[in-house]
Amino acid sequence: MKKLFLVIISFLIFISHAYSQERRGPRAGMQKNTETDNQSTYDYVKAFETAFYNDGSTATRSASGKPGHKYWQNRADYIIDVELDTLSDIIMGKEIIRYTNNSPDDLDFLWLQMDQNLFIEDSRGNAIIPLRGSRNGTKGQTLDGGFKISAVQVISGKGRSRSINDVDYEVYDTRMKVVLTEPLKANGGKLSLKIDFSFLSPDYGSDRMGILRTDNGKVYTVAQWYPRMCVYDDLSGWNTQPYIGQGEFYLEYGDFNVNITAPSDHIVVCSGELLNPLETYTLDQLDRWAKAEASDETVMIRAPEEINDPGSRPLGRDMITWRFRIENARDVAWASSSAFIIDAARINLPSGKNSMAISAYPIESYGDNAWERSTEYTKFSVEHYSERWFEYPYTTAINVAGNVAGMEYPAVSFCSYRSKGGRLWGVTDHEFGHNWFPMIVGSNERLYGWMDEGFNSFVNDISTKEFNGGEYHRGKMNMHMAALQFGSENIEPLITAPDNLRERNMGFQYYKTAMVLWLLRDNVIGAKRFDDAFKEYIHRWAYKHPAPNDFFRTIEDVSGEDLGWFWRSWILNSWRLDQAITNVEYVEGDPTKGALITIKNMKEIPMPVTIEITTVSDKKIRKELPVDIWKKNVTWKFMVDTSEAFEKVMIDPDFEYPDVDARNNYWYKSE
Repeated sequence: MKKLFLVIISFLIFISHAYSQERRGPRAGMQKNTETDNQSTYDYVKAFETAFYNDGSTATRSASGKPGHKYWQNRADYIIDVELDTLSDIIMGKEIIRYTNNSPDDLDFLWLQMDQNLFIEDSRGNAIIPLRGSRNGTKGQTLDGGFKISAVQVISGKGRSRSINDVDYEVYDTRMKVVLTEPLKANGGKLSLKIDFSFLSPDYGSDRMGILRTDNGKVYTVAQWYPRMCVYDDLSGWNTQPYIGQGEFYLEYGDFNVNITAPSDHIVVCSGELLNPLETYTLDQLDRWAKAEASDETVMIRAPEEINDPGSRPLGRDMITWRFRIENARDVAWASSSAFIIDAARINLPSGKNSMAISAYPIESYGDNAWERSTEYTKFSVEHYSERWFEYPYTTAINVAGNVAGMEYPAVSFCSYRSKGGRLWGVTDHEFGHNWFPMIVGSNERLYGWMDEGFNSFVNDISTKEFNGGEYHRGKMNMHMAALQFGSENIEPLITAPDNLRERNMGFQYYKTAMVLWLLRDNVIGAKRFDDAFKEYIHRWAYKHPAPNDFFRTIEDVSGEDLGWFWRSWILNSWRLDQAITNVEYVEGDPTKGALITIKNMKEIPMPVTIEITTVSDKKIRKELPVDIWKKNVTWKFMVDTSEAFEKVMIDPDFEYPDVDARNNYWYKSE
């Protein structure tokens, strides 16, 4: 989640209310349109072109949208030991990656992501930051950033035959190529890669990590902090798109064992389950943890008044090692601070299992409807998404207050320490929603940001409506107002890779995608069929790597609809929607004999049509027309039985479509 998208939605909500008078529509001059006004750019052959998919079923991906009978993906398991130096802000670590090659190809080399290298002064990402500034990079901080690699080795054999051998490697900006002395065999070949690394943490790391300085100590939010395996898949082989800022992540699944050594006055939270609570919390705090595990209400583990109490931390040691484990995850992140307030509550899952909602935040974030409600928000989000879509798989869900506006990782989110009220609910709900997209459904964020940000924004709409009786729900958006933004000719297609978007347009991958899914659900397929298909997509591709066509095909397969025209209109192109009434006439000039209404598709997108007719006696007549009327027509004329004259005819009376020109949506009786 990015600050930009909150700004955009706030603006849209504002203009929706500010211009609510448009619902009444213009009256004067709407009886007829000039010939110039009636010029259409609609091409029904292009819109409904038969060949939407260029590929059929393969062994790895079915034409139905399911993983194929020979679907495979590689696996990366990690053991990581890391130490935080709070004086220098340097993080030093060693990792062992147990990599499994399930592909049908022998691999002569491996590619790894080196995302900290974004913060090297002459990095590729820094080179493209415009003079006006950016949320990407370090916001002007100059530091000796990036990974310092002291060893890259392959571990082979076991027991007495175990050997560790240096291997050649090359670093290209935010990627590392490890050249193997012998190929890693296909269909299950394994190797262990050992890497020793360190890096200096930036204060602000592209709004995804950083260091917040508080009155009671630094808050470290640590992410993209270890060399990570690139994905090798059946679509592209090695996915080596560089990390340059806007594009996020595409990662393999595996198990993580993470050991974090930090000063003893720190509390550390991390993706997954804490394995050594007896070594890391006091006896009083352990008792409070036990109460939280049985409570649906938030329980304080370390209260605000205890922050500077030495007794709130185990005594007698300078450093403490925290041990965590998370299974079947694609990433891990952590936070550490002496300033943390900690609270928690039980999460109830549909299977009867439990997880824990946990919040870690400084005293600056406490009070005034702020972070003291974070655990409440986290608990509801995880329970809601688990019940509605797919059960949450992790033992904890941790919300951390730092200087990151909003960023997601498996089981842990970083959100702004300044957020409160509806803003804190929104960012918390959004970031934990990301546990489903892309943490469970592992799409390629580097290429298809709309598949995680947009899908997540869609489900966020539902959760916000249901949270606490709609406490923060703002009602349904006037889509004619949304069209002022979403219908702009200056935005890129949703399919565009995030790094190819102008930064000011990043928010559209969130909210335009959500809008598109609502259109598909409510106006094309219907709620039940869409919800069934969307849920099936999640279940089919849980812990796998879907591409756009897998989503498209699944929705079509489960709903039974051919939707090539829809995907082409809303996802692949920046087309626009404009439905118009061009003429209303009575049969033989007599209102009692019926009326002929002519409508026209003015822009590139076809959609179903809803017509509302208001008679002179204020009777309402609704006419629903399927999208099929546009399959071979630019204009469509239809008859309405009536016994009296019309006062008004209106397209889209409920303002459900982002129509870019509402002026031609009305016909009024001549005065």
